[in-house]
Amino acid sequence: MPDAPRDLAHDAPAPGEVRLVQPGLLRARMPLPFPPSHVNIWLLEHAGGWLAIDTSVSGRASRELWEQVLAQPLLGGRPLTALLVTHFHPDHIGLTGWLCARFGLLPMMTRIEWLMARALWYDSGPDMMAQQIAHYTRAGCPADYLSFVEGRGALYQRAVGELPRAFHALKDGREVRIGGSAWQVITGAGHAPDMATLFCAERGVLISADQILPRISPYIGLHPGEPEADPLGDFLASNERFRALPEDTLVLPSHGEPFSTLHRRLDQLASHHAERLDTLAEACREPLTAFEAAQVLFPRASGEIAQTGFTVGETLAHLRRLERQGRLEVEPGPGEAVRFRTRS
Repeated sequence: MPDAPRDLAHDAPAPGEVRLVQPGLLRARMPLPFPPSHVNIWLLEHAGGWLAIDTSVSGRASRELWEQVLAQPLLGGRPLTALLVTHFHPDHIGLTGWLCARFGLLPMMTRIEWLMARALWYDSGPDMMAQQIAHYTRAGCPADYLSFVEGRGALYQRAVGELPRAFHALKDGREVRIGGSAWQVITGAGHAPDMATLFCAERGVLISADQILPRISPYIGLHPGEPEADPLGDFLASNERFRALPEDTLVLPSHGEPFSTLHRRLDQLASHHAERLDTLAEACREPLTAFEAAQVLFPRASGEIAQTGFTVGETLAHLRRLERQGRLEVEPGPGEAVRFRTRS
């Protein structure tokens, strides 16, 4: 397999365009209406057409950009012949139903990610809202944020179109044949429960989805539906599996630019979260609610009400990791909230 272009970071495609990464491997880039502002779409030559990896959010703007992508000369007028969705988040699965209907496909996903997407799409009633309010109340969030959550309603259906009723299951460790090459499925947890990444030894390429990003850590949050989970522990353990791959693997992330320093990036992510854990452990020498602790980890976002769910969710994930490490204890707080105190 020929080497990839050296300066991929300076050849990011404009919306609606594609760029060649390797023979039979293309990159498109879709804008998003929320951070991190874009999602990369990877296209692999497959079965007389193209296998697409991820879709962007649902909506007319995304559909129009897909029409432009499909018309690009590098695709040769050939259709999508397969669709692989890495995980259930809207920027990855949003247009799955539309693309599958257009090309007569069923998406390939891990079973857990598929079921998560289906559950979220159909479960948007008052019970789910009550669960969210209880979660954020326990975290010590103020009344204005609880009102904001109630007022915004169900978000998932706005960004994700109706999904197909069937899928093809991907399984960790299994081989998938794409365009004559063998790709190994390696699942990761933490950001999503069972996210699919793909490694091709022949190409020296890892399509890392949101598991390993070049400049930011993916969002690692504790969610209302699984209050006893340890997502940060899951994330860090998952990342260790990727150390078996070569350091110079070309990593193609869902956000940001391709890079080829895999082990160094894994070290950086581990150090980043270790520093955050130490910061929280020091801050919690005086008992703090999760909302109060979030002001310590994310001081610049403290006044942005729309970001509160993310900052509190990520803070809760770090507090849970400290709790599992035996470094924190939980005690009653004001009202229905709880506080976290560093063990002496």
